[in-house]
Amino acid sequence: MAMAGTIVSCSQKTKTTSDMNPFLTAYNTPFDVPPFDKIRNADYMPAFVEGMKQHDEEIKTIIQNQEPATFANTIEALDRSGDLLTRVRATFFNVKEAHTNDSLNQIAKQVAPLLSQHQDAILMNQALFTKVKTVYEQLDKASLSPEQKRLVTEIYKQFVRGGANLPADKMEELKKINEQLSLLDLQFDKNLLAETNAFKLVIEDKADLAGLPESVVAAAADEAKNAGQDGKWLFSLQKPSWIPFLTYSEKRELREKLYKAMYNRCNNGNENDNKPVINQYINLRIQKANLMGFPDWASFVVDNNMAKKPENVYGLLTKIWTPAIARAKEEAADMQKMIDKEGGKFKLESWDWWY
Repeated sequence: MAMAGTIVSCSQKTKTTSDMNPFLTAYNTPFDVPPFDKIRNADYMPAFVEGMKQHDEEIKTIIQNQEPATFANTIEALDRSGDLLTRVRATFFNVKEAHTNDSLNQIAKQVAPLLSQHQDAILMNQALFTKVKTVYEQLDKASLSPEQKRLVTEIYKQFVRGGANLPADKMEELKKINEQLSLLDLQFDKNLLAETNAFKLVIEDKADLAGLPESVVAAAADEAKNAGQDGKWLFSLQKPSWIPFLTYSEKRELREKLYKAMYNRCNNGNENDNKPVINQYINLRIQKANLMGFPDWASFVVDNNMAKKPENVYGLLTKIWTPAIARAKEEAADMQKMIDKEGGKFKLESWDWWY
């Protein structure tokens, strides 16, 4: 709602502007971009809590409206609700993906189950679903634009796919599954980030930089200096470092090392190994799909998309894969000829492809 971003608690009114939570005031920025320079990690959790509280109140208002359910008082009101929560969530998770730290990870772990519970409480609210269903069932008679009809249909499907039609015991089961999935999402990302950041290829011999452009070498020197290894060159699994090295480095054994490190992340049998996480994730997805009346997760997902059935997806992919693989094999043969011509005396591998 328009008022969502301007609500400030009484306690905050006594604070100075610099102490106020940026999410709970108008941004006053070009294009309403979040004021990242003013947002502190400590601002997120209070904003999430306030956002969910406001969203609950907006949902309550829709449910308690005694007028017959209409597009305006139900669908449109629902679509406009949760503005503050949407803004906080978008900002937080984008920042977390781009520039995370232990503090943000801890907030994510705390808020993920709360967001899951909040979403489920809305989608499984029978009083709210009854209103949505009423508007949906009158769609053919309603004087609505194509866009409005689409919105009604999508919101109705969101409720159905969110468990609104399930019996009470199955709803509770779905809530538990959704909460577990939200936490596994975080664990997967946390492990992947840890593995990505843990690997460092430190080069001490300048000869091992053969083939690399000056700008890449300079960037690697800066990375090493920032890591306390001045006078050396550091390459990581971050794409601005990884891609140029795989593309230009003449040192095949180092290309292999960097390449394998990237594709073996979270597959090293350590505390960051994601295989157990994936196993749990797959099983929970199967359980969720079965609860919703589908044989598997793929069927549940594509039922809401143009493909409708997994076999249609494979049909399309095969049309792409067949000529693509044929062309890739031609390119591989051409590359092997280049290797042989240059006296390489080795068989083309994945880590040679970019080079």
